[in-house]
Amino acid sequence: MENIKQYPDTIRPDFSARDMLPGVDELIARRWSPRAFAKTEIAEADVKTLFEAARWAPSCFNEQPWRFYVSTDENFDDFLGLLLDGNQAWAKNASLLGFVVVKKTFSSNGKPNAYAEFDAGAAWMAMTLQARQMGLYTHGMGGIKHDEVERYLKLDDDYKVVCGLAIGVAAEPSVLPEEVAAKEKPSPRKPLSEVVIR
Repeated sequence: MENIKQYPDTIRPDFSARDMLPGVDELIARRWSPRAFAKTEIAEADVKTLFEAARWAPSCFNEQPWRFYVSTDENFDDFLGLLLDGNQAWAKNASLLGFVVVKKTFSSNGKPNAYAEFDAGAAWMAMTLQARQMGLYTHGMGGIKHDEVERYLKLDDDYKVVCGLAIGVAAEPSVLPEEVAAKEKPSPRKPLSEVVIR
C-alpha cells in the first residue's frame, strides 16, 4: 500500500469528555468536527483520495446515490456565500467547501429511494475517516441556503441537497470568534445503553 499523504495535525484536542470503551479504533474514536481551520492547500491527488474512500461506501442495490460537489480555487467564494452567516465566519478558512447531494430515485426503475440519505451518510463517514487518516478534519453543516445551493448547482427535481461540508487542517481555537471558540472541543456521546437496545 502506498504511503498516504499526511497533513500537519498540530492541534491536541481534549478528548476527556469522551468515555470510549477499549478496543474502539483510534481513527473512529478521535474523529470530531472542528470549526477552527488553517488555510492550507490540499493537492488534487489528495482530494481524489478523500472521495475515492467515499466511493466505496455501501448502498441500497449498489445505487451509490450520493454526489459530492466540491469547491475549487475559482468558486470557493461562491460556495462560501451559500452557507449561512454563522458558518461563513469560520468556514472561510477551510481548504475545501462542498455540498452532499442525493439522487432521490433509483436509476434502474425511477422509484423513490428511501435510503438515499442513509447511504450518503455512509459515504460521508468513509470520506471523513479517510480525512483523519491523512491528518485532515471535516465538518458537516446543516446551516446552508438550501434553495440557493440547488439553483447554483443547477439541480433538477430528482436531486436533493442534504448538507454542506468543510475539509481542512485544524487550527487552534484562538483563530475563532470568542463565542465560537468556547465551543471548540470534542463533545461527549450518549451512553451505549441509550442507543443499543437489547
